[in-house]
Amino acid sequence: MAQKVILVDDLDHSEGDDVVRREFPLLNRTFAIDLSDANQQRLSDALTFIEKVLENAREVKQATRSRKAADTGPRLQGYTHTDVREWAREQELEVPSRGKIPDEVVELFVSAHPDARPAEQETALDS
Repeated sequence: MAQKVILVDDLDHSEGDDVVRREFPLLNRTFAIDLSDANQQRLSDALTFIEKVLENAREVKQATRSRKAADTGPRLQGYTHTDVREWAREQELEVPSRGKIPDEVVELFVSAHPDARPAEQETALDS
């Protein structure tokens, strides 16, 4: 028993012997659609117009989230910023829970912990 496949135009839902699957490229992708000859011509005209527009257009870059600035404070030998914050709170010094630790607090911590001198100082002193 033979079966007849009837393709329907995806745009205007018409049936006809001229309706076939059409592939077309757009923006580095390939698409497929069932179209009659008339709608294929409309698509072709539209793609030609789009190509002309893209030749004269500029791409807009998506905004990116800014990255937080790197911590420029001195790195303490063998201690973390959490260690400094905990020590400062024990000494009843004001220290923010996040962000840059004030230089004065770092200096007081280093005074109380001589082994915690910043890594930059260590290389300068050792050479």
